[in-house]
Amino acid sequence: MIDPNAPAWMWWAIPYVFGLSVVSEAAALLSLGLVRGWGEVAPAWLPIVGGRRIPPLAVIIPAALGGLTATAIYGSALLTWLNVPGFHGLGFSSGWWEALADVCIAPGILWGPLVLALTYAYYVRRRRRGR
Repeated sequence: MIDPNAPAWMWWAIPYVFGLSVVSEAAALLSLGLVRGWGEVAPAWLPIVGGRRIPPLAVIIPAALGGLTATAIYGSALLTWLNVPGFHGLGFSSGWWEALADVCIAPGILWGPLVLALTYAYYVRRRRRGR
């Protein structure tokens, strides 16, 4: 990217990117819990709550908030792609770098809406079983 106001390399860049990767992986695994059985019953190895059913709202509320947050975070990238006034991306040194950035960001743009869809499916599934 070409950013004339970019700061010099900072010592915390590597731990930041590593931590961001760990958080992203954890969020992805929690999203998987919306479609797997272990999203309904706590794993037996967990102390106190192990083997117990997880209350649906304890899953639905954080999942919905996470989906909305991811949509908001990545929404600006989508609005930049659509050339909405007021949303401007940074320049790239070539079209190939911009294309690579677009390919890498595209799954993130879909993540929030997909988590919201999974959350709704989880809600419908748990509501049917609760009857």
